[in-house]
Amino acid sequence: MRVLIAAIGKAKASPEQQLYSEYSKRLPWKIECREFVSKAQTPSQRIEQESTQLLAACKGYDRLIALDEAGKLLGSREFAGQLGSWQQQGASSFAFIIGGSDGLSTEALKEASLVWSLGKVTWPHMLVRALLAEQIYRAYSVLTHHPYHREG
Repeated sequence: MRVLIAAIGKAKASPEQQLYSEYSKRLPWKIECREFVSKAQTPSQRIEQESTQLLAACKGYDRLIALDEAGKLLGSREFAGQLGSWQQQGASSFAFIIGGSDGLSTEALKEASLVWSLGKVTWPHMLVRALLAEQIYRAYSVLTHHPYHREG
């Protein structure tokens, strides 16, 4: 299993980065984070430039998951079930895109196999990476019956 997180913004040494690293190390799957920065001046130019960068990084992955506040609300088990279903269909690589503060282009959202919302609250971009890594690890735990995710 191969996982890519393509995100706007460069992470610096921080508690959020440490948390991302902690969950990434727990996964037996290969996980990589690629970071991009836009120099565009207007919000619409940034959205287009950032989305183009993110989509280009995701070429060759079996499934694309876009994180967006207007996306589908999935609980941890539902998310794990979706990954498991895709795996059963033969998918072995997943790319997640995290747009910048202006969001993702309509084209990027249309290309996604899933547009996923992590909830109605606004998260700092660097914290989203840590939260996403934790949810990917939790999905792995659910799919492999690992005790990390307990029935509740």
